[in-house]
Amino acid sequence: MITVTETTAPAGALQRLSDEGVSVWLDDLSRRRIESGNLAELVGTRNVVGVTTNPSIFQAAIGSGEGYEEQLAELAARGVTVEEAVRMMTTADVRAAADVLRPVYNASEGRDGRVSIEVDPRLAHRTAATIAEAKQLAWLVDRPNVMIKIPATKAGLPAITEVVGLGISVNVTLIFSLERYREVMDAYLAGLEKARAAGLDLSRIHSVASFFVSRVDSEIDKRLTVLGTDEALALKGRAALANARLAYEAYEAVFSGARWTALAGAKANKQRPLWASTGVKDPAYKDTLYVDELVAPGTVNTMPEATLNATADHGRIAGNTVSGGYAQARADLASVERLGISYDEVVQRLEDEGVAKFEAAWDDLLAAVTKALDSKGVDGE
Repeated sequence: MITVTETTAPAGALQRLSDEGVSVWLDDLSRRRIESGNLAELVGTRNVVGVTTNPSIFQAAIGSGEGYEEQLAELAARGVTVEEAVRMMTTADVRAAADVLRPVYNASEGRDGRVSIEVDPRLAHRTAATIAEAKQLAWLVDRPNVMIKIPATKAGLPAITEVVGLGISVNVTLIFSLERYREVMDAYLAGLEKARAAGLDLSRIHSVASFFVSRVDSEIDKRLTVLGTDEALALKGRAALANARLAYEAYEAVFSGARWTALAGAKANKQRPLWASTGVKDPAYKDTLYVDELVAPGTVNTMPEATLNATADHGRIAGNTVSGGYAQARADLASVERLGISYDEVVQRLEDEGVAKFEAAWDDLLAAVTKALDSKGVDGE
């Protein structure tokens, strides 16, 4: 059963985060959250101005069955396929959430008020299929504030360009490496150039690049623990922040260059860095670590509800904690490399595992919906 937490704690830290130029998005969605009014409440009391979803989130929400009984019965009566049923339920939730956030979208001129939905993770290594799926999802949701999530795989890069070129706003997900992040930004700029050549209004196209944080520490910390030296143990909990800070440095460089300047003149929007996977995995770390230490203007932090509530309760937002740390970030990652831990191997492993985890969650969701459809039956048939 999905538990929707009451929101009564003061939101001072979240307001300070917003004041520093960080958009607070919720990394969760369910029909109960929407229909109970909880999502609207979070917008009003927790500074939430966006929502992200992924296959794991939908698996948890729809797998519980709560709030989906009526629609499942109708889908069963129609005899739809399980894939169609899943898409009808997920797009319905995203459409309803987009309606809740529409006032935020209007007030921010499209910058926030966004709800993301991901392409079928089984298509992560198929460019043409990803493009077709992105177009279909945008059509199904049919809301201007939807963002289509495309994974930052090699096959995903040309899909990003093509989909942005069609005027569809994109959330690029599963970014772990700095090299891949630069490729993602390049793909976005190429998409804007295609859209401009097609005569589209660039001011209506928005994008975020979801740079995953805590999983980097989980993988590198595990290896540092195995080494067990004082030098290795002193580096625990530093790699993820270093990686994210250097990503922001790359963002600043790309979105101040000549190529961007030409697009900015056509009223294009920057592709904002989004800090994802911000719930800490190691209980030894402060539960707001990846919020407090990643404050920078023009970014998004998408948080699971536990992290959102922890930040409201005891987050320490003390100005920009990113821009001044580039030299130390480079030194931290270099120290990890000197200990024999390959950065390139780690980030590739994390990308592969990320795709595999979402595929497994999708398979679990399909299985749960298949069982639910089979259990409904149709009277008189």
